[in-house]
Amino acid sequence: MFMQIAIGAIGIGIVLMVGYLVIAQVKVALPTADLNDSELNDSLDSTQATVFAGFGLVAVGIIVLAAFGLINIFR
Repeated sequence: MFMQIAIGAIGIGIVLMVGYLVIAQVKVALPTADLNDSELNDSLDSTQATVFAGFGLVAVGIIVLAAFGLINIFR
């Protein structure tokens, strides 16, 4: 069960990392006049903050998989 949770967390994290790359490219591609819009800037920042949570999911997933592997080795 823990292995499925870890693999799911890694999968969600990968999807969010791709989202981070897309948002970063959108932010770069927008003209500077559009970035002065505070609502747009706030939206992009909150989206990037959500994606950073995905990085945390990847880290947790890898830690759980490593722990699961160590438990099986010493069993």
